[in-house]
Amino acid sequence: MAAHRIGELLAGSGQLKTLSREAQRLAELERLIFEAAPRALSEATRVGNLRAGTLVLLADNTAVAAKLRQLLPRLLVCVRKRDPEVSGIRVEVQPAGRQKRGAGAAKKQRLSTDAIKNFENLAERLHDSPLKTAVARLVAHQRKK
Repeated sequence: MAAHRIGELLAGSGQLKTLSREAQRLAELERLIFEAAPRALSEATRVGNLRAGTLVLLADNTAVAAKLRQLLPRLLVCVRKRDPEVSGIRVEVQPAGRQKRGAGAAKKQRLSTDAIKNFENLAERLHDSPLKTAVARLVAHQRKK
């Protein structure tokens, strides 16, 4: 069996051809959004789908979604220049899931012996306060390890 390029396979089948065209259209719309929006927003935004003339943008968090909503009139003008069938844009929050579960969490590291001693000395010099209690707890926790 001869090796075929994926593009040729997608173009050959009726259903795959339709799916391929739709994917290309969404990729073009995403490119337009990325060009029209500031880079920081573009990096935290994806195109979800296009249904009944409404383009759905997926924002990684609520802050990005809020800023995108402020920019919707400008984004819609840019998109409609290239794709007049788009009549509106809706923003939804959907975290990207780019990181594996727990990968974004900070790694727990043990403090060095010198650092523990320095925190211990600090706790001794502090007056009774929530800070002193917290530092003492930190020292005790680190000594257990």
